Formats: sequence, C-alpha cells, structure tokens
Amino acid sequence: MSDLATSETPVLDLLERMTVDSVATSTLDAHSIALVRLAALVASDAPAVSYALNLAVDAEIGLDAEDVRGVLAAIAPIAGTSRVAAATGRIAMALEVAIEVASAGLGDEPATLN
Repeated sequence: MSDLATSETPVLDLLERMTVDSVATSTLDAHSIALVRLAALVASDAPAVSYALNLAVDAEIGLDAEDVRGVLAAIAPIAGTSRVAAATGRIAMALEVAIEVASAGLGDEPATLN
C-alpha cells in the first residue's frame, strides 16, 4: 500500500506533497510564489479555508497586508471586482477563524498579516 492509502489524512498529505513539489520546481522566490498563489486563489474563487491555509504559510515568509492589497488591486481588472470582493470577504473570514482558534488555545499563533 502507498503512504497515502495508510495515512489518516491522505488528501491533505497529497496536497502538501503537491505544494512542496511545485515550490521546488518553480524558479520564483518564496515571496513571489506566495503572491502568485494568492492571485490564483482569487481567480479560482477559492473558499475561505484555502485562504486560511495559504495565508498562514505566507505570513511566515513575510507576506503582509500591503502585499495582499497589492495583489488584489493588480488583478481586479482581470479577475473582476466581484471575485476580488468575494476574496476580501473570505480572507477576513479566514483570519477571524484563525484568531478564534488561537484564542481558544486550539492551535498555534493566529495567521496574521502585518
């Protein structure tokens, strides 16, 4: 059996391996990868949980609120205002959940954007 078949979280494990492989294969630096991935989340109309997972990692590499605003402003004419507005709401929701989890002592530090 493969590792994924015996894992308790096979889908999450697969997503993690895909992410690691894509970062290793990319010629972009970590900051640029975070910006591009954020733009892809907006373009794909991703749910709040996707933002939460990505922004937690992005904050660790130094992505801040100004970077997020810059990405949203840059892609608005292409992705459309409705997607950017929806993304803004989902980002806020993801940050609220992260803060609640941290406050309840259920996780590490909340994902924050400085």
